[in-house]
Amino acid sequence: MTDARLDTLRTWLKGLNPSWQLDLPTLAPASADASFRRYFRIESKNPDFPTLIVMDAPPQHEPLDSFIKVDLLLQDAGLNVPKILETSIEEGFLLLNDLGNKTYLAELNDGSADHLYRDATHALVQMQLASKPNILPKYDEALLQRELDLFPEWYLQKHLHIELTELQNFQLKQAFELIIENNLAQEKVYVHRDYHSRNLMVTSRNNPGVIDFQDAVYGPITYDASSLWRDAYIAWPEERVIDWVIKFWEEGRKVGLPMPNDFGQFYRDFEWMGLQRHLKILGIFARLFHRDGKDGYLKDIPLVLEYAITTANRYIELKPLARILESTRPTGD
Repeated sequence: MTDARLDTLRTWLKGLNPSWQLDLPTLAPASADASFRRYFRIESKNPDFPTLIVMDAPPQHEPLDSFIKVDLLLQDAGLNVPKILETSIEEGFLLLNDLGNKTYLAELNDGSADHLYRDATHALVQMQLASKPNILPKYDEALLQRELDLFPEWYLQKHLHIELTELQNFQLKQAFELIIENNLAQEKVYVHRDYHSRNLMVTSRNNPGVIDFQDAVYGPITYDASSLWRDAYIAWPEERVIDWVIKFWEEGRKVGLPMPNDFGQFYRDFEWMGLQRHLKILGIFARLFHRDGKDGYLKDIPLVLEYAITTANRYIELKPLARILESTRPTGD
């Protein structure tokens, strides 16, 4: 954030002071994400809101419309999302209530995982139950393809300087077609698109608090489950993952979500959706480094790569993709 923009933000907050009793000198960075958005925390003398969150979203890069739309949609579905208290659409500022600073990632451990994931499963089912077509953008073939294309462009070529052979390019194209075919055949619901341990906050009421949902779309029913349990930032033993996915499948079916009757089919869909996501993430993490100068995600590449290799190796039609992925492992692994 430039000094000029910070000055503009302070001026805006000063104007809100009579209503919110803000303690302006306490304004401090709360977190940053992989986009142009920035978050600040500020203290307040308002007894209902001892701390508040300020979002800075430069309008030319991160218009607020989709955040506001999805926020209200998820609030109506009963999810614990930030309440929008004040807006400056033109300048790209929002004042939000504070969901705290305890992320799932910080709180998850062997003892807490079942309880925390149970709450996350319930919230996910609530969101999916509220789904209606033609409200959010479609997670269509073009978008799925664009995301997959990040893998060869940024991870293979830009990051690793790997040029695929003609045969490998053909194999990659074939694998992408099979993955997209599976993804598009799944039932459609609201998709948060980043429903994982860094975007779920541990809250005392209506856990979890859900953030970073502005890119939500209408798409495959397993997408958010694969974000949650094939998380780029924390890994679990396969048997625990299967157990959690079964519980999600059972809860969803109980309340009428359009899930397959056969869990084997649902788990396969979960795996193939996760593979699409992990190929995309490999490209995104490489792009964040090479284009945006953010190296913090490079350390997470090995886990994402292993997820992708393990899944591709399980399905005979994806073996050629597994070979390509395996060739990108650092020498000596």
